[in-house]
Amino acid sequence: MNKLSWLIAVCVTCVVTTLVVSAADDKRPNIVFFFTDDHAPHAIGAYNGWLESVNPTPEIDKLAAEGMLFENSFCTNSICGPSRAVIMSGKHSHKNGFMNNGNSFDWDQQIFPKLLQKAGYTTAMYGKSHLKGNPQGFDSWAVLPGQGDYYNPKMKTPKGEIVVEGYCTDVVTDMAIDYVKNKRDKDKPFLLMCQHKAPHRTWMPAPRHLHLYDDIDIPEPATLFDKYEDNAPGARHQELEIDRHMYLQFDLFVDLTPDLVFDKSTRGPSQDRSAFFNMQRMTPEQLKVWRDAYGPKDKAFREANLQGEDLVRWKYQRYAKNYLRCVKGVDENLARMRATLEEEGLADNTVFVYSSDQGFYIGDHGWYDKRWMYEESLKMPLIVHWPGVTEPGSRNTDLVQNLDYAETFLEMAGADIPSDMQGKSLVPLLKGDTPDDWRESIYYHYYEYPSYHMVPRHNGIRTERYKLMNFYEFGDEWEFYDLEKDPDELTNLYNDPAYADTIADVKKQLEALRTHYDDDTVTGERDAEWKKQMRTPRTKM
Repeated sequence: MNKLSWLIAVCVTCVVTTLVVSAADDKRPNIVFFFTDDHAPHAIGAYNGWLESVNPTPEIDKLAAEGMLFENSFCTNSICGPSRAVIMSGKHSHKNGFMNNGNSFDWDQQIFPKLLQKAGYTTAMYGKSHLKGNPQGFDSWAVLPGQGDYYNPKMKTPKGEIVVEGYCTDVVTDMAIDYVKNKRDKDKPFLLMCQHKAPHRTWMPAPRHLHLYDDIDIPEPATLFDKYEDNAPGARHQELEIDRHMYLQFDLFVDLTPDLVFDKSTRGPSQDRSAFFNMQRMTPEQLKVWRDAYGPKDKAFREANLQGEDLVRWKYQRYAKNYLRCVKGVDENLARMRATLEEEGLADNTVFVYSSDQGFYIGDHGWYDKRWMYEESLKMPLIVHWPGVTEPGSRNTDLVQNLDYAETFLEMAGADIPSDMQGKSLVPLLKGDTPDDWRESIYYHYYEYPSYHMVPRHNGIRTERYKLMNFYEFGDEWEFYDLEKDPDELTNLYNDPAYADTIADVKKQLEALRTHYDDDTVTGERDAEWKKQMRTPRTKM
């Protein structure tokens, strides 16, 4: 061997040895992102909301008791796909290009899973993507097409579409558990995104939970019969009321069977027939359990012949129980996921994050769904357990957003945070320190109009105390709330002279935020026909 060959051999040996040692000694944390769809914080016991009394989430509550709960966690755009795009990119909707569910996500763009791969992580995603196209940045993935099915779901994989018998929340968790046990590269830290359909409309529970809560009444929200008397016009002309827009058959399953014949001409505003189509996918055994559970309840409802507020209250009870039954499936599977990490000896070096894409109305203001900048849909749960870092049982009150997740995961992994990301890493907060320059307000912008539920486009600002919303779609419509005095946002103070100076100041802050985030998508008034439609009351069902 000549001298040059000897030197090359020595160098290669040194590099290989270094890589092996680095992989073996890599103590960077694994990250498990356990994510749901439409899970409102007030439907989590640890958030101490008005649903706490029914003990909806004992396992998520345990996670909070062992980690940090963020009390002021918000989304940037309260709708499923855009929230996920913000999490992936660390950028507001107008920057990542996914502003509403009709868009398609550009997977070629910079997203944090790709950056984690470059930093030496192995990555996986299972469950609901809702971003269209095939995921990039993941070594292993299987995702639900579109919204996905609750029963016997189809799954898109790199090798094609498959169908898995079972209940969706269980199926997705099974895949995530299999990844941890059998599929990951055990020489690398991993990112695992376990993303669930539940508790998204139309709230179809697992067979084992169909009788859960049968023996109790779910507490009613104080605002169930809100009249929207001083709101901007959009609040009175939406299509997401339990009273007018929640369908007895398709949303609440009254007399719903897979052989139902219906007249397509009767399709109403914001109607969702996914439960009916999902029933056609059920096995005979699943269908029997389902009809045995709902049949007697449907008969009792028909015999009661409820009207007016009594009917609204009945609809609320069935909706809330089905919603919370879906949450129960999530809670149980979170426990399964955590138990797997313990069994595999991974729990002590794994950051476990629980979140959901936005909040949700569970009868609040008489509504279901999300979209608005009101608190119930603006707030999103965020609970983080980072062994040895987060103080058990701690509660953070700083203003945080889904805009911050990508930066947080990158810093946890020791990776560089790109300068064009628009959020802030939460790592200092998780360590118990709030930086002096932490944000004092958050920016929001919703775009999807005209579309399902007819919520007009609006942007706004929320500070620790105040909220200002601009419903710019049909002119100069504003709402302003003092959250300290009016946490339920029942009194619009925009025209109150006592708040004139405060409103002027918050308006300046809103404009400063819009400029800071380089948002030039506030486009002003639509044409006269749309304006007329917005001003005209919708037909009552």
